[in-house]
Amino acid sequence: MIRVGLVGVGGISGAHIPAWDGMEDVELAALCDIRKECLEKYPDRHLYTDFEEMLDRERLDILDICLPTYLHADFAVRAMERGIHVVTEKPVSLHAGDVERVYSCAHRNHVNFMVAQVLRFWPEYELIRELYDSGKYGKLLSGTMSRLGNIPGWSWDNWMRDEARSGLVPYDLHIHDLDFMVYAFGEPRKAVTHRSRRPDQDYLHAVYEYDGFFISAEASWYAAPYPFTAGFVFQFERAVAAWQKGKLTIYEKDGNVLDLSSPSDKDTGSIQLPKSNAYANELRYFADCVKAGRFPEKVKAEELACVIRILNGEPA
Repeated sequence: MIRVGLVGVGGISGAHIPAWDGMEDVELAALCDIRKECLEKYPDRHLYTDFEEMLDRERLDILDICLPTYLHADFAVRAMERGIHVVTEKPVSLHAGDVERVYSCAHRNHVNFMVAQVLRFWPEYELIRELYDSGKYGKLLSGTMSRLGNIPGWSWDNWMRDEARSGLVPYDLHIHDLDFMVYAFGEPRKAVTHRSRRPDQDYLHAVYEYDGFFISAEASWYAAPYPFTAGFVFQFERAVAAWQKGKLTIYEKDGNVLDLSSPSDKDTGSIQLPKSNAYANELRYFADCVKAGRFPEKVKAEELACVIRILNGEPA
């Protein structure tokens, strides 16, 4: 049985906690947060308001970090130096230099480390990578990706609105799509970015150029109560793949339309996407790597550093 401790019982932990609970070979044994009120709904766990006390008192195989962005790297190092495997929410840091710091700590202490870049485990996005690699519909010509919502007002100490602690829209939202691009297509050769930023809102639009295609991406914290939406459209030579309103559709050049998001009794000649939880997928992958004594290679250090460099406008 793998014993897991989780620190940071805030927003994203609401996806992580049920994911861990759904694994038969895992026990989410301990939770830690400085806010006692966040722990009250989990009376069946070992609860802590002090991180070092949790590490001292618990025998943990894995630490799951769901803290604010600016704390990820430091807390990861503190746990790994005790021989604990660490998975942390994205991003690893706002500074590219922290990538080397956390990965060298992991290797030095012979433990696993992974940043939970969830789109790498999201079936709809994984399919785009497969279509690109296989060339099933010919060459990729263009793509659009979006991740839009309103400015968060719920974060502890309002840390998400503090650029020094959160990185704002580039690191909260846009990083998902950029990370997927680097993972699926490699480092873009050029990036052109426009941003509209005010104290009460933040919007970013970027175009990333590759050899033979380009991808346009937008992300927002609007001041108005705009509902959160995310999606994409990828144009290949012989098809368009679109994920919109939670539905993935492939429009083939010959006029055939494939709905890959819902089960079908008909033989369409294509594989229907499984219904899955990407947060559970990434944590399951990490737990399996720990069990097998295998370092998690699906999220690579050099790709993480590349994304941070691009977001910070730093040279390669």
